[in-house]
Amino acid sequence: MSEARIQKSETRSQIFLSYALCLLFSFSAILIFAGCAPKVQRPMRVCPSAESAPAALSVQKWRFESAVAFRANGKCLLSYYDEQDKRKSENFPIKLWSEPPGRFYLQGDVAFDSKGIVLGSNQREFWVSIKPKEISSYIWGQWSQQSCFEELAINPTLLSEALGIIELDTEGDWSFSNDGAFDILTEQQTAGITKKVYIYGCDHSVRRIEYCDANGKVLVVTALDRYKPVSQDFWVPSVINIVRHRQDGRSDSVSITLSSIKPVQLTEKQRSRLFYRPQPDGFKHIYKLDENCDFIRLGRND
Repeated sequence: MSEARIQKSETRSQIFLSYALCLLFSFSAILIFAGCAPKVQRPMRVCPSAESAPAALSVQKWRFESAVAFRANGKCLLSYYDEQDKRKSENFPIKLWSEPPGRFYLQGDVAFDSKGIVLGSNQREFWVSIKPKEISSYIWGQWSQQSCFEELAINPTLLSEALGIIELDTEGDWSFSNDGAFDILTEQQTAGITKKVYIYGCDHSVRRIEYCDANGKVLVVTALDRYKPVSQDFWVPSVINIVRHRQDGRSDSVSITLSSIKPVQLTEKQRSRLFYRPQPDGFKHIYKLDENCDFIRLGRND
């Protein structure tokens, strides 16, 4: 294979991988009508505010601790720019399993392969594999590399929080405000604002999360809507829209909707099949996230 063809293949792999993993670090599935993404509806009813950051954080901590294992089916729409700067869309069905905290598994039916894309995570590692020949890739990293996540579209925290499984640092520096139907928690660090969380006051569900860079500029926006019950105390958003703003002013997006959400009790055999990282056998491009937050190419299997 020529070097030019290798570079083109790697570029495609990185593009598809980036937004597939943006999806992993934003989980669920979507129902597309006539090729259009579902719209997130802004709640109209206004309920009493939580009144303080500690009160709002306390409710979110309870919601996080109430999360249970579930599975769901659906479809996914990825919208991105290819290596020729042309707008592209990928629309495919998916199946997912989640066992909070930290365990996720999603498989996407791409190129007539039910596991054409696989996104996985356990409490130690996260990984993604893409099988179509031209972009055959496998990539993984460690959850312990939290410092890298801000630089990555491939972000375990983003995925978990897009499922409504949101663990907010109660010891962090949070400010509180209210905007009509929404309570807003704003997280600040030394460099400035890092995250804004919009909470619908009537049911305390998170409806929007803004992720910011070191200068406070919004890089990624996750919108959550139409929560469905998994258990009495745990609800999952059935519509998820994620937009990633690029430095060139354009945006890429992932639109997700859950068509079926059911609680599950997983056996150890099922956990082993779903949540243990497989070896990267048979993939052309193999990468690992290193301590410098770079994806290092480890090998190539032709």
